[in-house]
Amino acid sequence: MDSAHRSSRQRLKLLSTAFFLLWCVSRASAGATLFLEEPYGHFGAFTATGHAAVYLSRVCAQSPTVLRPCGEGETGVVLSRYNKVAGYDWLAIPLLPYLYAVEQPDQVPLFANPKIVAFLRNQYRKKYLETIAPDDPSGEPPGGNWTQLVGAAYDRTIYGFEIETSPDQDARFIHEYNSRPNRSRFDLLTRNCADFARGVINFYYPKTLHRNLIADTGITTPKQISKLLVKFSTHHPELQSASFVIPQVPGSVPRSTSVHGVVESVLKSKKYLLPVTFLQPVVTGILAVAYVQDGRFNPGQNAMIFEPGEPLRPALPSTQRRAYRSQFDDYLAETAPHLNARPNRKNWDRLSAGAEPQLDAEGRPVLRLQAGEDPVDFGIARGNILRTPAPPLLTEELLAWRLGMELRSRAPSVSASGVMSDWNLLKQLHPAATEQLLSSTRASW
Repeated sequence: MDSAHRSSRQRLKLLSTAFFLLWCVSRASAGATLFLEEPYGHFGAFTATGHAAVYLSRVCAQSPTVLRPCGEGETGVVLSRYNKVAGYDWLAIPLLPYLYAVEQPDQVPLFANPKIVAFLRNQYRKKYLETIAPDDPSGEPPGGNWTQLVGAAYDRTIYGFEIETSPDQDARFIHEYNSRPNRSRFDLLTRNCADFARGVINFYYPKTLHRNLIADTGITTPKQISKLLVKFSTHHPELQSASFVIPQVPGSVPRSTSVHGVVESVLKSKKYLLPVTFLQPVVTGILAVAYVQDGRFNPGQNAMIFEPGEPLRPALPSTQRRAYRSQFDDYLAETAPHLNARPNRKNWDRLSAGAEPQLDAEGRPVLRLQAGEDPVDFGIARGNILRTPAPPLLTEELLAWRLGMELRSRAPSVSASGVMSDWNLLKQLHPAATEQLLSSTRASW
């Protein structure tokens, strides 16, 4: 690699980091963010109430269990409670690792499959969390809930609700939580993740969040406390506040599902609603009234979009999304008909299933593919997807699939700037991809 190319890559990394730091600095007056995280997996299908955590922008971690004030350029931590993680009640993880299991914005993968997610989580664990989650007796990564501490945005969509805090409040919080015993007494009904998040926000603003005896039968749920924090912010316009969504990373990891309260879960799930209606139709009516009166809340309403290394931006409006989708389909038809108008990921899934995740020299993820006799590294992060010797047609197909998925999603998942960023990557790649296609066509003549 020549010095000019290396210098260009270094400037790109510094610029990406600078954007991320500017984003954090711009939000310094809104110091506490309640994370409402969608449910996923078998447990998510059972409860549908999701998870809650709190991001503090001016509180950092001396270790995952000891808090301190942030220094210049540091971006704060996410505090969360999980059951059976080294016996602790709460753990503190820096923001970007909590979301993506990487440390720089240009290291975040553009797509993920379960193998990539497990690899990135284990790399971070070995570097920072071995005292909390040591290797199992065979030397392999341990099982357990530690995986939910890093890479949360691979598993689920996350909604953030910010409220302004002061440096004095942060200092008192650090002293108080460092002084308390940090030993787990987790209970699903009375000391769950939402109870912990409720306690953190109430430390800053006492009696703001509470249980709902009607809509949640007295259980603290992530959706209920998020609704109350939005209501509190509306009643206190003197405190800077905002709401945003952190989209689930695209890929073959199963998608998370909508988050519900307790009564809402019953009403919107046939496996619960039908037996209750059959046995106690009056109870169903009472639950419906309770939900209408106290349970409705759309966490994505008017939410901005979080994109790694970028400032928050408005979600792409539906009318603009449809216009972009039409332009994108026309673009593919004119310049890349070999992809067709609706690229899918099936071919990529088959190919990537046999690939091994690795890190490049800058710590960005790549997939090592077997292409002929020699392996080829395929960059999968924004910082390296155009800078590895992978077949351009493969890269083009992945980018087209990602962009097509963004433009067909009805959920708030991308900004106009995010769409253009992905589209520009595709346009930069196209000449090389087209030349490879022509070469392979000539070879078959």
